[in-house]
Amino acid sequence: MPKVPRNADRQSAQHIGLAFMLLALLELLFLHTLSPLENRLSDAFVRMQAAALTPDPDIVIVDIDDTSLAQMENEAGRWPWPRAIHGELVQGIAAQQPKAIVFDILFSERDEFRPDSDAAFNQALQGLDNVYFPMVRRDAAMDAQGAPIADIAALLGLQRGDEVDDKARLAVLPPLALDPEHWRVGTINFAEDADGVGRRYQLYTDAYGWRIPSLPARVAQDLGFDVPQQTDLILAWRGKPGVFKHISYADLYADLNREQRQRPADELKDKIVIIGTAATGMHDVRVTPMASLYPGVEMLATAIDNLKNSRAMRRADEGFPSGLALLLIGVLSIVFMRGMNALKVGQGMLLVTVLLLLAQYFAVGNLLLLPVLSPLLLAWLAYVAFALRAYLRERKSREQAVQLFSRFVNPHVVQELVAHGGLSRSGESRQITILFSDIRGFTTLSEKRTPEQVVELLNRYFSLQVEVVFRHGGSLDKFIGDCIMAFWGAPLDDADHAKHAVEAALEMGEVLQKFKKELGEEDASFDVGIGIHTGPAVVGLIGSEQRREYTAIGDTVNLGSRIEGLTKGVSRILVSRETMQACGDAFEFQSFGSFKVKGREQEVELFAPSRKGESA
Repeated sequence: MPKVPRNADRQSAQHIGLAFMLLALLELLFLHTLSPLENRLSDAFVRMQAAALTPDPDIVIVDIDDTSLAQMENEAGRWPWPRAIHGELVQGIAAQQPKAIVFDILFSERDEFRPDSDAAFNQALQGLDNVYFPMVRRDAAMDAQGAPIADIAALLGLQRGDEVDDKARLAVLPPLALDPEHWRVGTINFAEDADGVGRRYQLYTDAYGWRIPSLPARVAQDLGFDVPQQTDLILAWRGKPGVFKHISYADLYADLNREQRQRPADELKDKIVIIGTAATGMHDVRVTPMASLYPGVEMLATAIDNLKNSRAMRRADEGFPSGLALLLIGVLSIVFMRGMNALKVGQGMLLVTVLLLLAQYFAVGNLLLLPVLSPLLLAWLAYVAFALRAYLRERKSREQAVQLFSRFVNPHVVQELVAHGGLSRSGESRQITILFSDIRGFTTLSEKRTPEQVVELLNRYFSLQVEVVFRHGGSLDKFIGDCIMAFWGAPLDDADHAKHAVEAALEMGEVLQKFKKELGEEDASFDVGIGIHTGPAVVGLIGSEQRREYTAIGDTVNLGSRIEGLTKGVSRILVSRETMQACGDAFEFQSFGSFKVKGREQEVELFAPSRKGESA
């Protein structure tokens, strides 16, 4: 069976592997089209791991929740409340000696209608050095309208870098409702990734060489926690939304104003108290890995939790996904170059996929973001290409097999061969029945015709006889001059190969008679001799790498040829005793005695077959 040269096959696999390696590098280093899928899977693992964890109990949220908005309306009116209300709350919380009081509420404008309330709030802050407020870094395009950065750097707690521009201006929204002496501030700008999901919290924002601290960084720094000198922090979430301890603003405010308090007097001692809102009507929600509507105050709390406990997610080295993709595709290239079965390779890929996804899941539990989905998807794309190539190669090989064996075997038999996996490329010993059919009187016939006519006549005759061979399930081995060699019992198993060979021989005799009528009386001498023998032979693809033929070799073949040579003057068809016995009682046989055969010491007994009720 023809096959693709091994070197060409290896080169084809190499080219596919190299193409997908280049595609992987292009995708993972530049395009990032698979990043949304990678992020979704990573976020799912983050949620699953975080669900079993609890946040730091020393971080408490005083929540302006829906209940607070409703209960405070009679006393403070509709939101925004007079800032004196916040001053009273701060005074009450400060009396319990918390570590810090952190507002997640902007006070960027003075209350022009209630200036006394702003003054009361500022008065309440007097003497408190652990109350923090947010500010917003505005778009850099607005910096020209901002204040000189050198004038406000100390007020905002900006950190001077190595190379700063003292003449630059900075646009921010500080807490203008407060006196500058109370400006312990930090930014709360939402940092979202390219897909709109907030997975990070900024620690510092660079502006003309100055470092603007975020609110969590400012609080953590003042409390003596280690703050990484980096732009942002990948948040390590703990628990589901709402898992931080929440105290209703209205409940706490009401209790602080009671003569007989019902809440514990040290409830907030040594706590980091964050005053913010999770109320649905306040719209302070963010898209995060934990939820599409995640309270901003809890995001701030998570950032402070991470800094307090030196706990943050970290990404694998930037080269990890590229290296993993190249490794997977490289291994696929090697195994396909070695001709490994595509199904087994697919099973191996499935196992590797499961193991890598498990590794990613457990890595998230150890605060490591391990991107494996993109490399796996690229490797699976490469696998599909390799498997498709193997399929097309096998399909081409089968088509070549059909073309090759249709010359020798009934096309229906060829289709069955291909459906069952083709032929063994190595020879095998099988029990077969061999048939030789040689033309008698061919020399006389050819003398009366031109060469073209002789060829046309032979082609016509051979076509008729080969059709008979195929009809009875035989395999055409070859044409030897004006002789036909065919056999039964290979390549497909045929328990009745001897019977089918004899049936074919008898029909070949009948076809011969019809053909002779076409030739006319002048070619009455045209005849054939058919010899048949049954026995073991070696069958298979035999020949050179450039050309192979499916054929049979061995003593059985030689004897079949010798029997055909003995038919002249005896009988048109002669079969050996072995063939007669293999046919059972399917035919009648007339014995013609034993004959000396060249190359064999023992004589061979020969018989002429005929159908039941017919004379030989």
